[in-house]
Amino acid sequence: MASFDLSDQDGESLVQEARKIATEFIKTRRKLQLDEKSKAKFAFEAGIFVTLNSKNDLRGCIGFPTPQRLDKALPEAVIAAATQDPRFPPVTPDELDDITFEVTILTPPQERLGDPLQLPQKIKVGRDGLIVRYGHHSGLLLPQVPVEYGWSEREFLEHTCQKAGLPKDSWMEKQAKIFSFEGIIFKEEIPHGKVVRVQL
Repeated sequence: MASFDLSDQDGESLVQEARKIATEFIKTRRKLQLDEKSKAKFAFEAGIFVTLNSKNDLRGCIGFPTPQRLDKALPEAVIAAATQDPRFPPVTPDELDDITFEVTILTPPQERLGDPLQLPQKIKVGRDGLIVRYGHHSGLLLPQVPVEYGWSEREFLEHTCQKAGLPKDSWMEKQAKIFSFEGIIFKEEIPHGKVVRVQL
C-alpha cells in the first residue's frame, strides 16, 4: 500500500483545511495556504484529488495523479475542484453549506504490463483506481467510483476509457497504457460534519 501513513486525525485536518481554503477563495478570492504546523506535517509527496459532492451528486473533482508536495498541492486541488472543473459552474458562496468535502491521497501509479486481456484479473474494484493513456488521450477514475456504481473490473476499465474520450474497449489495444493506484479516502459525513476514513 502507501509508503506514507495517514492517521484519522491527519485525514480530518486535510478535509477541514480543504473546506476552509475553498470557503475563503469562493468568498474573497484569497488563496489560503496551510499553517506552518500543517505544512510540516504534509511536506511529503503523494497524489491528491479533492471531490465535492452536493446532495450525493458530484459537484467538482480535480487533483494530481502523480506525487506532489501535499502542503502545496492541497490548496491548488481544492480551488480547482471548486471553481475550475469544466463539467460544472464555479461553486457559489450559498452552496457551501450543502457540499461535502472529500480528499483522496494516492499512491504512485504503477503501469500494468502483460497481456491486455488479463487486465481484469490484475486489478481489483474496491482497492484500485485506474488511469488509461492512449496517444493524447488520458482518463482517470478514483477507487471509490466503481464501488459507488457497482461496476465489475471489466466495466471499470471500460468507463475509464470513456472518461479519456476513447471507445470503451480501448484498454485491450496494445498501444493503451493502463496504470493502477490505491487511495486513502477521507470525507465529511454531512456538510461541516464529522470526517471519516472511507473503507471501500
